[in-house]
Amino acid sequence: MAEAYKDLDPATMPRSTGLTYQDLLDQDSHAVPEVLRSESPKDMGTNEFSVTRYTTAAYHDKEVEHLWKKVWQMACREEEIPLPGDHMRYDIAGMSFIVVRTETGDIKAFPNACLHRGRMLKEHDGNAAELRCAFHGFCWKLDGSFSDIPADWDFPQVDQDNFDLPALPVAIWEGFIFINPDQNCGPFEDFIKDLAKQFERWELGSLYKAAHVAKVMPCNWKIAQEAFCEAYHVSGTHPQILRSLGDVNSQVDIWENCARVITPGGTSSPLLDYAVSNDDILRTNMDLDHDADAPEVPEGMHMRTFLAERARTNLRPAAGDLVDKYCDAEMIDSLDYTLFPNFHPWGAFNGIVYRFRPNGNDHRSAIMECIMLAPFSGERPAPAETHWLEAHESWSTALGYLGKVFDQDAFNMPRVQEGLESTYQTGVVLSGYQESKVRWLHHKLTEWIGE
Repeated sequence: MAEAYKDLDPATMPRSTGLTYQDLLDQDSHAVPEVLRSESPKDMGTNEFSVTRYTTAAYHDKEVEHLWKKVWQMACREEEIPLPGDHMRYDIAGMSFIVVRTETGDIKAFPNACLHRGRMLKEHDGNAAELRCAFHGFCWKLDGSFSDIPADWDFPQVDQDNFDLPALPVAIWEGFIFINPDQNCGPFEDFIKDLAKQFERWELGSLYKAAHVAKVMPCNWKIAQEAFCEAYHVSGTHPQILRSLGDVNSQVDIWENCARVITPGGTSSPLLDYAVSNDDILRTNMDLDHDADAPEVPEGMHMRTFLAERARTNLRPAAGDLVDKYCDAEMIDSLDYTLFPNFHPWGAFNGIVYRFRPNGNDHRSAIMECIMLAPFSGERPAPAETHWLEAHESWSTALGYLGKVFDQDAFNMPRVQEGLESTYQTGVVLSGYQESKVRWLHHKLTEWIGE
Protein backbone atom coordinates (compact mmCIF):
# COMPACT_ATOMS: atom_id res chain seq x y z
CA MET A 1 0.00 0.00 0.00
CA ALA A 2 1.21 3.49 -0.83
CA GLU A 3 3.30 5.36 1.75
CA ALA A 4 0.56 7.96 2.18
CA TYR A 5 -1.86 5.38 3.58
CA LYS A 6 -1.01 5.26 7.27
CA ASP A 7 -3.29 3.53 9.75
CA LEU A 8 -5.07 5.61 12.38
CA ASP A 9 -6.20 4.29 15.75
CA PRO A 10 -10.00 4.84 15.93
CA ALA A 11 -9.74 5.11 19.72
CA THR A 12 -7.29 8.02 19.74
CA MET A 13 -7.65 9.82 16.40
CA PRO A 14 -9.12 13.36 16.32
CA ARG A 15 -12.90 13.29 15.88
CA SER A 16 -16.05 15.30 16.45
CA THR A 17 -17.94 15.40 19.71
CA GLY A 18 -21.01 13.22 20.13
CA LEU A 19 -21.61 9.54 19.54
CA THR A 20 -19.31 7.74 17.17
CA TYR A 21 -20.82 5.64 14.42
CA GLN A 22 -19.78 2.53 16.32
CA ASP A 23 -21.59 3.89 19.41
CA LEU A 24 -24.76 4.18 17.34
CA LEU A 25 -24.35 0.61 16.12
CA ASP A 26 -24.33 -0.50 19.76
CA GLN A 27 -27.95 0.72 19.96
CA ASP A 28 -29.09 -1.33 16.95
CA SER A 29 -32.10 -3.61 17.46
CA HIS A 30 -30.63 -6.27 15.14
CA ALA A 31 -27.30 -8.04 14.85
CA VAL A 32 -24.82 -5.72 13.16
CA PRO A 33 -22.78 -7.33 10.36
CA GLU A 34 -19.00 -7.30 10.40
CA VAL A 35 -18.91 -5.13 7.28
CA LEU A 36 -20.24 -2.22 9.38
CA ARG A 37 -18.17 -3.04 12.45
CA SER A 38 -14.91 -2.90 10.50
CA GLU A 39 -12.93 0.35 10.54
CA SER A 40 -10.08 1.42 8.29
CA PRO A 41 -9.24 5.09 8.95
CA LYS A 42 -6.06 6.39 7.32
CA ASP A 43 -3.73 9.30 7.93
CA MET A 44 -3.19 10.59 4.41
CA GLY A 45 -1.27 13.71 5.29
CA THR A 46 -2.20 17.37 4.99
CA ASN A 47 -0.65 18.21 1.64
CA GLU A 48 -2.51 20.23 -0.98
CA PHE A 49 -3.36 19.07 -4.50
CA SER A 50 -2.83 21.40 -7.42
CA VAL A 51 -5.72 23.55 -8.63
CA THR A 52 -4.59 22.74 -12.18
CA ARG A 53 -6.09 19.28 -11.77
CA TYR A 54 -9.47 20.96 -12.24
CA THR A 55 -8.67 23.91 -14.47
CA THR A 56 -6.32 22.85 -17.26
CA ALA A 57 -6.73 20.92 -20.46
CA ALA A 58 -3.20 19.62 -19.95
CA TYR A 59 -4.20 17.68 -16.84
CA HIS A 60 -7.32 16.39 -18.58
CA ASP A 61 -5.11 15.11 -21.39
CA LYS A 62 -3.00 13.26 -18.82
CA GLU A 63 -6.15 11.71 -17.38
CA VAL A 64 -7.17 10.50 -20.82
CA GLU A 65 -3.82 8.88 -21.55
CA HIS A 66 -2.98 7.47 -18.13
CA LEU A 67 -6.39 6.91 -16.53
CA TRP A 68 -9.37 6.61 -18.88
CA LYS A 69 -7.41 4.55 -21.42
CA LYS A 70 -6.07 2.27 -18.68
CA VAL A 71 -8.54 1.80 -15.83
CA TRP A 72 -11.47 -0.57 -15.24
CA GLN A 73 -14.72 1.38 -15.46
CA MET A 74 -18.42 0.63 -15.25
CA ALA A 75 -20.09 0.83 -18.67
CA CYS A 76 -23.67 -0.35 -18.08
CA ARG A 77 -25.88 -2.90 -16.34
CA GLU A 78 -26.15 -6.46 -17.61
CA GLU A 79 -29.96 -6.22 -17.54
CA GLU A 80 -29.79 -3.40 -20.11
CA ILE A 81 -28.60 -5.80 -22.82
CA PRO A 82 -30.51 -9.04 -22.08
CA LEU A 83 -30.96 -10.35 -25.65
CA PRO A 84 -28.52 -11.31 -28.43
CA GLY A 85 -27.81 -8.21 -30.48
CA ASP A 86 -28.61 -5.78 -27.67
CA HIS A 87 -25.87 -3.19 -27.45
CA MET A 88 -25.04 0.01 -25.62
CA ARG A 89 -22.59 2.82 -26.25
CA TYR A 90 -20.19 3.81 -23.51
CA ASP A 91 -18.43 7.13 -24.07
CA ILE A 92 -15.60 8.54 -22.01
CA ALA A 93 -13.32 11.54 -22.59
CA GLY A 94 -13.79 11.66 -26.36
CA MET A 95 -13.65 7.88 -26.82
CA SER A 96 -16.58 5.62 -27.70
CA PHE A 97 -17.03 1.89 -27.08
CA ILE A 98 -19.74 -0.69 -27.83
CA VAL A 99 -20.90 -3.27 -25.29
CA VAL A 100 -22.88 -6.03 -26.99
CA ARG A 101 -24.61 -9.33 -26.17
CA THR A 102 -23.53 -12.00 -28.68
CA GLU A 103 -25.57 -14.82 -30.22
CA THR A 104 -24.25 -17.18 -27.54
CA GLY A 105 -25.19 -14.84 -24.69
CA ASP A 106 -21.64 -13.68 -23.98
CA ILE A 107 -20.89 -9.99 -23.47
CA LYS A 108 -18.23 -8.35 -25.62
CA ALA A 109 -16.85 -4.83 -25.87
CA PHE A 110 -15.14 -3.14 -28.82
CA PRO A 111 -13.95 0.31 -29.82
CA ASN A 112 -16.89 1.98 -31.56
CA ALA A 113 -15.02 2.37 -34.85
CA CYS A 114 -15.02 0.68 -38.25
CA LEU A 115 -11.65 -0.79 -39.24
CA HIS A 116 -12.02 0.71 -42.73
CA ARG A 117 -12.27 4.49 -42.42
CA GLY A 118 -13.00 4.76 -38.71
CA ARG A 119 -16.68 5.63 -38.90
CA MET A 120 -18.60 5.03 -35.66
CA LEU A 121 -20.30 1.63 -35.90
CA LYS A 122 -23.20 2.37 -33.58
CA GLU A 123 -24.60 5.81 -32.87
CA HIS A 124 -27.37 4.67 -30.53
CA ASP A 125 -28.21 1.91 -28.08
CA GLY A 126 -30.44 -0.77 -29.53
CA ASN A 127 -30.54 -4.22 -31.08
CA ALA A 128 -28.82 -5.40 -34.26
CA ALA A 129 -28.13 -8.68 -35.99
CA GLU A 130 -24.61 -7.56 -36.92
CA LEU A 131 -22.15 -4.70 -36.53
CA ARG A 132 -22.28 -3.14 -39.98
CA CYS A 133 -20.78 0.24 -40.79
CA ALA A 134 -23.29 2.65 -42.32
CA PHE A 135 -20.56 4.36 -44.41
CA HIS A 136 -19.34 1.62 -46.81
CA GLY A 137 -20.92 -1.52 -45.39
CA PHE A 138 -17.94 -3.23 -43.75
CA CYS A 139 -19.46 -5.78 -41.38
CA TRP A 140 -18.63 -7.86 -38.30
CA LYS A 141 -20.62 -10.45 -36.39
CA LEU A 142 -21.82 -9.67 -32.89
CA ASP A 143 -18.81 -11.42 -31.39
CA GLY A 144 -16.51 -9.09 -33.35
CA SER A 145 -15.42 -11.66 -35.91
CA PHE A 146 -15.07 -10.40 -39.47
CA SER A 147 -18.06 -10.98 -41.74
CA ASP A 148 -18.03 -9.01 -44.99
CA ILE A 149 -16.35 -6.36 -47.14
CA PRO A 150 -18.40 -5.17 -50.12
CA ALA A 151 -16.26 -5.52 -53.27
CA ASP A 152 -13.57 -7.28 -51.30
CA TRP A 153 -11.53 -7.79 -54.48
CA ASP A 154 -10.41 -4.16 -54.09
CA PHE A 155 -8.79 -4.77 -50.68
CA PRO A 156 -6.00 -7.28 -51.33
CA GLN A 157 -4.08 -5.88 -48.35
CA VAL A 158 -6.78 -6.95 -45.87
CA ASP A 159 -6.17 -10.34 -44.28
CA GLN A 160 -9.79 -11.35 -43.77
CA ASP A 161 -8.80 -14.15 -41.39
CA ASN A 162 -7.30 -11.54 -39.07
CA PHE A 163 -9.66 -8.60 -39.48
CA ASP A 164 -11.74 -8.97 -36.31
CA LEU A 165 -12.72 -6.03 -34.16
CA PRO A 166 -10.25 -5.57 -31.29
CA ALA A 167 -11.91 -7.03 -28.18
CA LEU A 168 -11.57 -5.23 -24.86
CA PRO A 169 -11.38 -6.89 -21.43
CA VAL A 170 -14.88 -7.27 -19.94
CA ALA A 171 -15.97 -8.24 -16.43
CA ILE A 172 -19.30 -8.48 -14.60
CA TRP A 173 -19.79 -7.68 -10.94
CA GLU A 174 -23.21 -7.70 -9.24
CA GLY A 175 -24.99 -7.00 -12.52
CA PHE A 176 -22.64 -4.19 -13.58
CA ILE A 177 -20.57 -4.57 -16.75
CA PHE A 178 -17.04 -3.20 -16.54
CA ILE A 179 -14.69 -2.68 -19.46
CA ASN A 180 -11.05 -1.69 -19.73
CA PRO A 181 -9.71 0.05 -22.85
CA ASP A 182 -6.27 -1.38 -22.06
CA GLN A 183 -6.06 -4.85 -23.60
CA ASN A 184 -3.06 -5.59 -21.34
CA CYS A 185 -4.65 -4.46 -18.08
CA GLY A 186 -4.42 -6.28 -14.78
CA PRO A 187 -7.15 -8.70 -13.63
CA PHE A 188 -10.49 -7.18 -12.71
CA GLU A 189 -10.70 -9.45 -9.67
CA ASP A 190 -7.59 -7.84 -8.21
CA PHE A 191 -8.86 -4.35 -8.96
CA ILE A 192 -12.26 -4.79 -7.32
CA LYS A 193 -11.36 -7.16 -4.48
CA ASP A 194 -11.69 -4.55 -1.70
CA LEU A 195 -15.13 -3.42 -2.86
CA ALA A 196 -16.32 -6.95 -3.65
CA LYS A 197 -15.49 -8.08 -0.11
CA GLN A 198 -17.53 -5.22 1.32
CA PHE A 199 -20.59 -6.01 -0.80
CA GLU A 200 -20.81 -9.77 -0.36
CA ARG A 201 -23.79 -9.33 1.97
CA TRP A 202 -25.81 -6.95 -0.19
CA GLU A 203 -26.03 -8.68 -3.61
CA LEU A 204 -26.69 -5.68 -5.86
CA GLY A 205 -27.13 -8.09 -8.75
CA SER A 206 -30.47 -9.13 -7.28
CA LEU A 207 -31.80 -5.58 -7.65
CA TYR A 208 -33.15 -3.95 -10.81
CA LYS A 209 -32.50 -0.54 -12.32
CA ALA A 210 -35.56 1.45 -11.26
CA ALA A 211 -34.34 4.88 -12.41
CA HIS A 212 -31.40 6.45 -14.23
CA VAL A 213 -31.05 10.23 -14.38
CA ALA A 214 -28.17 12.05 -16.05
CA LYS A 215 -27.17 15.67 -16.57
CA VAL A 216 -24.24 17.61 -17.94
CA MET A 217 -22.79 19.71 -15.13
CA PRO A 218 -20.73 22.90 -15.77
CA CYS A 219 -17.64 21.81 -13.86
CA ASN A 220 -14.74 19.37 -13.94
CA TRP A 221 -15.81 15.78 -13.28
CA LYS A 222 -13.81 15.68 -10.04
CA ILE A 223 -15.65 18.72 -8.66
CA ALA A 224 -18.97 16.97 -9.27
CA GLN A 225 -17.72 13.71 -7.80
CA GLU A 226 -16.11 15.20 -4.70
CA ALA A 227 -19.42 16.79 -3.70
CA PHE A 228 -20.56 13.24 -2.93
CA CYS A 229 -17.41 12.05 -1.16
CA GLU A 230 -17.81 13.67 2.25
CA ALA A 231 -20.52 14.80 4.67
CA TYR A 232 -18.55 17.80 5.95
CA HIS A 233 -20.40 20.05 3.49
CA VAL A 234 -23.85 19.24 4.90
CA SER A 235 -23.93 22.13 7.40
CA GLY A 236 -23.12 24.66 4.69
CA THR A 237 -25.01 23.18 1.74
CA HIS A 238 -27.87 21.13 3.25
CA PRO A 239 -28.64 22.78 6.62
CA GLN A 240 -32.27 21.61 6.45
CA ILE A 241 -31.22 17.99 7.14
CA LEU A 242 -28.89 18.63 10.08
CA ARG A 243 -31.56 17.67 12.60
CA SER A 244 -31.71 14.10 11.27
CA LEU A 245 -28.18 13.42 10.04
CA GLY A 246 -24.95 12.84 11.97
CA ASP A 247 -22.87 14.64 9.36
CA VAL A 248 -19.52 15.26 11.08
CA ASN A 249 -19.77 11.95 12.92
CA SER A 250 -19.53 10.05 9.67
CA GLN A 251 -17.11 7.14 9.60
CA VAL A 252 -14.54 7.24 6.77
CA ASP A 253 -12.71 4.09 5.73
CA ILE A 254 -9.94 3.78 3.14
CA TRP A 255 -8.65 0.69 1.38
CA GLU A 256 -6.55 0.40 -1.78
CA ASN A 257 -8.98 0.82 -4.69
CA CYS A 258 -12.11 1.69 -2.73
CA ALA A 259 -13.21 3.92 0.12
CA ARG A 260 -16.44 4.67 1.94
CA VAL A 261 -18.19 7.29 4.04
CA ILE A 262 -20.92 6.01 6.35
CA THR A 263 -23.22 8.80 7.53
CA PRO A 264 -25.76 7.91 10.23
CA GLY A 265 -29.42 8.82 9.87
CA GLY A 266 -31.98 9.25 12.62
CA THR A 267 -29.57 11.26 14.77
CA SER A 268 -28.83 14.98 14.82
CA SER A 269 -25.65 16.81 13.91
CA PRO A 270 -23.21 17.63 16.75
CA LEU A 271 -22.83 21.04 15.11
CA LEU A 272 -26.28 22.12 16.30
CA ASP A 273 -26.14 24.19 19.49
CA TYR A 274 -29.62 23.29 20.69
CA ALA A 275 -31.41 20.15 21.79
CA VAL A 276 -33.13 18.27 18.96
CA SER A 277 -36.29 16.39 19.89
CA ASN A 278 -37.39 13.10 18.42
CA ASP A 279 -40.22 14.98 16.73
CA ASP A 280 -37.68 17.30 15.07
CA ILE A 281 -35.63 14.34 13.86
CA LEU A 282 -38.71 12.54 12.54
CA ARG A 283 -40.16 15.54 10.71
CA THR A 284 -36.82 16.35 9.12
CA ASN A 285 -36.26 12.76 8.07
CA MET A 286 -39.74 12.53 6.54
CA ASP A 287 -39.60 16.05 5.05
CA LEU A 288 -42.75 17.09 6.93
CA ASP A 289 -43.90 20.64 7.62
CA HIS A 290 -43.96 21.70 11.27
CA ASP A 291 -47.76 21.46 11.43
CA ALA A 292 -48.18 18.25 9.44
CA ASP A 293 -49.30 15.07 11.17
CA ALA A 294 -46.42 12.84 12.16
CA PRO A 295 -46.41 9.26 13.44
CA GLU A 296 -45.76 8.74 17.13
CA VAL A 297 -42.58 7.04 18.28
CA PRO A 298 -43.33 4.34 20.89
CA GLU A 299 -41.99 5.24 24.30
CA GLY A 300 -38.54 3.83 24.93
CA MET A 301 -37.82 3.07 21.26
CA HIS A 302 -34.70 4.57 19.71
CA MET A 303 -35.46 6.93 16.83
CA ARG A 304 -33.12 4.98 14.54
CA THR A 305 -34.99 1.75 15.30
CA PHE A 306 -38.33 3.45 14.65
CA LEU A 307 -37.19 4.75 11.26
CA ALA A 308 -35.70 1.38 10.38
CA GLU A 309 -38.98 -0.37 11.18
CA ARG A 310 -40.85 2.04 8.90
CA ALA A 311 -38.34 1.28 6.15
CA ARG A 312 -38.80 -2.48 6.69
CA THR A 313 -42.58 -2.11 6.37
CA ASN A 314 -42.24 -0.14 3.14
CA LEU A 315 -39.73 -2.53 1.58
CA ARG A 316 -41.24 -5.84 2.71
CA PRO A 317 -43.59 -6.29 -0.30
CA ALA A 318 -40.62 -6.17 -2.69
CA ALA A 319 -37.76 -7.50 -0.54
CA GLY A 320 -39.58 -10.03 1.62
CA ASP A 321 -37.94 -11.46 4.73
CA LEU A 322 -34.57 -9.95 3.81
CA VAL A 323 -35.67 -6.78 5.60
CA ASP A 324 -35.64 -8.71 8.87
CA LYS A 325 -32.04 -9.82 8.34
CA TYR A 326 -30.74 -6.31 7.76
CA CYS A 327 -29.93 -4.25 10.84
CA ASP A 328 -31.29 -0.76 11.53
CA ALA A 329 -28.13 0.86 10.18
CA GLU A 330 -28.49 -0.95 6.86
CA MET A 331 -32.04 0.33 6.56
CA ILE A 332 -31.46 4.03 7.23
CA ASP A 333 -27.78 5.00 6.99
CA SER A 334 -25.90 6.34 3.97
CA LEU A 335 -23.38 3.62 3.08
CA ASP A 336 -21.56 5.50 0.32
CA TYR A 337 -18.72 3.63 -1.38
CA THR A 338 -16.42 4.65 -4.21
CA LEU A 339 -14.46 2.36 -6.49
CA PHE A 340 -11.68 4.35 -8.08
CA PRO A 341 -11.97 6.36 -10.20
CA ASN A 342 -15.69 7.20 -10.57
CA PHE A 343 -18.09 4.39 -9.57
CA HIS A 344 -20.17 5.02 -6.41
CA PRO A 345 -22.47 2.19 -5.28
CA TRP A 346 -24.27 2.48 -1.95
CA GLY A 347 -24.68 -0.52 0.32
CA ALA A 348 -27.82 -2.35 1.49
CA PHE A 349 -31.21 -0.95 0.37
CA ASN A 350 -30.04 2.61 -0.26
CA GLY A 351 -30.25 1.77 -3.95
CA ILE A 352 -28.12 4.70 -5.11
CA VAL A 353 -25.29 4.42 -7.63
CA TYR A 354 -23.43 7.49 -8.88
CA ARG A 355 -21.13 7.76 -11.88
CA PHE A 356 -19.13 10.85 -12.87
CA ARG A 357 -17.38 11.26 -16.23
CA PRO A 358 -15.69 13.99 -18.23
CA ASN A 359 -18.11 15.38 -20.81
CA GLY A 360 -16.12 14.56 -23.92
CA ASN A 361 -12.84 16.43 -23.90
CA ASP A 362 -14.20 19.48 -22.10
CA HIS A 363 -12.34 19.64 -18.79
CA ARG A 364 -14.84 22.22 -17.53
CA SER A 365 -17.95 20.04 -17.86
CA ALA A 366 -18.95 16.64 -16.57
CA ILE A 367 -21.65 14.00 -16.89
CA MET A 368 -23.24 13.23 -13.54
CA GLU A 369 -25.52 10.20 -13.27
CA CYS A 370 -27.70 8.79 -10.52
CA ILE A 371 -28.91 5.22 -10.91
CA MET A 372 -31.52 3.91 -8.48
CA LEU A 373 -31.54 0.16 -7.80
CA ALA A 374 -34.52 -1.47 -6.08
CA PRO A 375 -35.62 -4.92 -4.89
CA PHE A 376 -38.49 -6.64 -6.68
CA SER A 377 -40.71 -9.69 -6.38
CA GLY A 378 -41.64 -11.96 -9.27
CA GLU A 379 -40.30 -11.32 -12.75
CA ARG A 380 -37.49 -8.79 -13.09
CA PRO A 381 -38.93 -5.45 -14.26
CA ALA A 382 -37.52 -3.84 -17.38
CA PRO A 383 -34.60 -1.51 -16.57
CA ALA A 384 -35.35 2.19 -16.66
CA GLU A 385 -34.05 4.14 -19.63
CA THR A 386 -31.73 7.05 -19.02
CA HIS A 387 -33.57 10.31 -18.39
CA TRP A 388 -31.34 13.17 -19.53
CA LEU A 389 -32.05 16.46 -17.83
CA GLU A 390 -31.70 19.65 -19.82
CA ALA A 391 -29.53 22.44 -18.44
CA HIS A 392 -32.57 24.29 -17.05
CA GLU A 393 -34.16 21.21 -15.46
CA SER A 394 -33.61 20.46 -11.78
CA TRP A 395 -32.75 17.08 -10.31
CA SER A 396 -35.88 17.30 -8.15
CA THR A 397 -38.09 17.06 -11.25
CA ALA A 398 -36.87 13.50 -11.72
CA LEU A 399 -35.80 12.34 -8.24
CA GLY A 400 -38.15 14.08 -5.80
CA TYR A 401 -36.78 14.73 -2.31
CA LEU A 402 -33.38 13.23 -3.11
CA GLY A 403 -33.27 15.53 -6.12
CA LYS A 404 -33.75 18.56 -3.86
CA VAL A 405 -30.51 17.66 -2.10
CA PHE A 406 -28.80 17.16 -5.48
CA ASP A 407 -29.97 20.58 -6.58
CA GLN A 408 -28.21 22.15 -3.61
CA ASP A 409 -25.01 20.29 -4.52
CA ALA A 410 -25.41 21.23 -8.18
CA PHE A 411 -25.73 24.91 -7.24
CA ASN A 412 -22.20 24.79 -5.80
CA MET A 413 -20.50 22.99 -8.67
CA PRO A 414 -20.08 25.75 -11.29
CA ARG A 415 -19.17 28.17 -8.52
CA VAL A 416 -16.39 25.88 -7.37
CA GLN A 417 -15.14 25.72 -10.96
CA GLU A 418 -15.27 29.49 -11.34
CA GLY A 419 -13.60 29.99 -7.99
CA LEU A 420 -10.74 27.63 -8.82
CA GLU A 421 -10.24 29.46 -12.11
CA SER A 422 -9.87 32.72 -10.13
CA THR A 423 -8.06 31.72 -6.93
CA TYR A 424 -4.53 32.80 -6.10
CA GLN A 425 -4.13 29.56 -4.15
CA THR A 426 -1.97 26.97 -5.87
CA GLY A 427 -3.69 24.01 -4.20
CA VAL A 428 -6.97 22.93 -2.63
CA VAL A 429 -7.05 22.65 1.18
CA LEU A 430 -8.57 19.44 2.56
CA SER A 431 -9.30 18.28 6.10
CA GLY A 432 -7.38 15.35 7.49
CA TYR A 433 -10.21 12.93 8.29
CA GLN A 434 -13.62 14.11 7.10
CA GLU A 435 -12.32 14.74 3.57
CA SER A 436 -9.91 11.81 3.57
CA LYS A 437 -11.96 10.09 0.86
CA VAL A 438 -11.26 13.10 -1.37
CA ARG A 439 -7.59 12.87 -0.40
CA TRP A 440 -7.64 9.18 -1.31
CA LEU A 441 -9.00 9.98 -4.76
CA HIS A 442 -6.19 12.44 -5.38
CA HIS A 443 -3.54 10.07 -4.07
CA LYS A 444 -4.88 7.49 -6.52
CA LEU A 445 -4.78 10.03 -9.34
CA THR A 446 -1.15 10.73 -8.46
CA GLU A 447 -0.41 6.99 -8.62
CA TRP A 448 -1.94 6.70 -12.08
CA ILE A 449 -1.09 10.07 -13.57
CA GLY A 450 1.57 11.77 -11.46
CA GLU A 451 1.55 15.48 -10.62
